[in-house]
Amino acid sequence: MFSQADSVAGQGVGAAYLELIRLLRTHLVDDFYVTINKYGRSDLTHYHTINPTYFANSFSPARGRKIGYVHFLPDTLERSIKLPGVAKKVFYQYVIDFYKRMDQIVVVNPIFIDKLTEYGLDRNKIRYIPNFVAKSEFYEQTQAKKNATRQELGIPQDKFVVFGDGQVQARKGVDDFAKLAEANPDYQFIWAGGFSFGKITDGYDHFKQLVENPPKNLTFTGIIDREKLVDYLNMADLFLLPSFDELFPMSVLEAFSCGTPVLLRDLDLYRAIIDGYYLAGKDSAEINEQLRFAATHPEVLARQQELSRKASQQYSEDHLAEIWRDFYQEQYQLGRELGQISYE
Repeated sequence: MFSQADSVAGQGVGAAYLELIRLLRTHLVDDFYVTINKYGRSDLTHYHTINPTYFANSFSPARGRKIGYVHFLPDTLERSIKLPGVAKKVFYQYVIDFYKRMDQIVVVNPIFIDKLTEYGLDRNKIRYIPNFVAKSEFYEQTQAKKNATRQELGIPQDKFVVFGDGQVQARKGVDDFAKLAEANPDYQFIWAGGFSFGKITDGYDHFKQLVENPPKNLTFTGIIDREKLVDYLNMADLFLLPSFDELFPMSVLEAFSCGTPVLLRDLDLYRAIIDGYYLAGKDSAEINEQLRFAATHPEVLARQQELSRKASQQYSEDHLAEIWRDFYQEQYQLGRELGQISYE
């Protein structure tokens, strides 16, 4: 494994990477010997981030068969970071060049297979494997624990709580989240996340102002650790992510795993992977309608809670352990057949 995905807090890429490493070291520990950021000879090399040093070492024959993990495309970076014109063009081309260096690409959402082929990648070298979360990390808590979290945060037990998380940026729909808070002053809104990209975050000045001066019923917690995130997800009545663009948001899977009802912007990419498990609205007005309807109809929340539980079973670590075992073994055999893996 080569990765710097966990070097910056608050990114879904880092969460997905850590989940896979933990899975390999628990469920698949007898199947594979895994090293991280080591330059010795390997049968398979799985790149999780696109660092220039990794691009350089991908030319070494010691890397064996090279696997690239696609967590983003130039399209998805457009509303995340802001770069000068020339720098953006060079960086976006580098992203695609990195992916083309790989012998095999793994995407976390099938909708991006077509987009990668438009960039010139071979469709036969692209595989879809979804993200997942561990029940040991994200789980349903007792009502007593949920009540204790609310008491700790100073939130009344009967207050309807809407929770969202992710980087504070335009792509995540943070502006709409704030507008929904203003439109629903009787509900408590909480957003967990910060500026993982720092000042190059698209709209940084605007969002910094919003975080420092939010609506009265909206709290920005900043980046919080995973242990605390479980508490927030459990005590919330509804998880809301109004993103305009995603790959396969870990935050949604984490909400599912905690049995929290989910409300999302109606996006094609969600229909491709989690259709039927969440409430949706095509724009801010529809999202607001769904939010208010759910808040005033307990039976709707109860139904969505059951759907979240079902979704979490589909994207469980046990299921994905089988998929990753088969995938890595298949890549090993291909590497042997193609002469990418050899022994002295």
